[in-house]
Amino acid sequence: MGTLGLGILVGLGVLLWIFPGVGSALHPQETVLLRSLGLKTRPSPRSPAPVPPWLWKMFQKRSEASSRESRDPCWVEEFQVPGNVIRVFPDQGHFIHQEEPRSWICLQKRLYFNFAALEEGEELTLAQLEIQFSHNQYQGSNSVHPFELSLYRAPQISLHGMPTHTYSRQLLVERSFVHLQKSFAFNLTEVAKEWQTPSKNLGLLLEISLPASPERSLCSKLDTILSTSLLVVSLTPGQCKSTRKRRSAYYMPVSASNICKPRRLYISFNEVGWENWIIAPQGYLANYCLGECPFPLTEELNSTNHAILQTIVHSLDPTGTPQPCCVPVRLSPISVLYYDNNDNVVLRHYEDMVVDECGCR
Repeated sequence: MGTLGLGILVGLGVLLWIFPGVGSALHPQETVLLRSLGLKTRPSPRSPAPVPPWLWKMFQKRSEASSRESRDPCWVEEFQVPGNVIRVFPDQGHFIHQEEPRSWICLQKRLYFNFAALEEGEELTLAQLEIQFSHNQYQGSNSVHPFELSLYRAPQISLHGMPTHTYSRQLLVERSFVHLQKSFAFNLTEVAKEWQTPSKNLGLLLEISLPASPERSLCSKLDTILSTSLLVVSLTPGQCKSTRKRRSAYYMPVSASNICKPRRLYISFNEVGWENWIIAPQGYLANYCLGECPFPLTEELNSTNHAILQTIVHSLDPTGTPQPCCVPVRLSPISVLYYDNNDNVVLRHYEDMVVDECGCR
């Protein structure tokens, strides 16, 4: 998010300070701001899922980072992939009940993840399927017969009355395991890239079986302790400009109150009316630039050569040439954890959200 988006945010904050009730309706400036944040409308989560603990840790790590410049803001080091948006898509699929159950199959489930939240032009860099079994509800089995987990691509939807084994399906992953007290993660990036085209998103088929064991009791309640979700990392080129070189200006605070410098501005998401969909932070210190750029400009004002010359000309012709403007010259990012309109948990990185230094330009 650039200076324009920050300016809109500052304007919205001032507007809410003057007219507190404006947060209850969607103000035109809020619409523009939401778009600059990559959102078409203000999210209204209906049945939000709990935030995964590992996602909280990622958010806290980014929030507590002391040096913003030492970390590439568009690189997710936990997964070693580029990206500035991390989403957790809940599984919206359903269990498949066999008309003629086969003794070795414990369960079959269609996995479906709604990719409608992904924007046009958003580059998907990682899609990782998470399969978990509730540890506190299942104590494992002493059986020596392993479970077989099979994951298939489902290129066509089954027709009514068509047996499951006649689906046209492609095997993606096979895994054997003895105990259910564990979780699995499978990289499905190449498969998920096709899902950005809605007509190609037919989901997956998960099958868990006990082919070598006659003990059907081992499959009991397996469907009640199974949970599946999809972790998706993506990159929004328009908002993530990691290749841009930041100005490393030398800044020394000045004492004169009317000199160009950062001024304190705290944005509270509660006051904006966003507390029902933004999980964290509750607000942040955005700051803004204000002050004069008087002649002669000094090194402490982070001035360009052009600004210095403009100040000289202004001193000779004050009515014909304006003074340089006090603007941000160094900004830092923030990370926001929120729910989108599809109740997905999203961790998103936004550049240029906090004014660190001001200068005359």
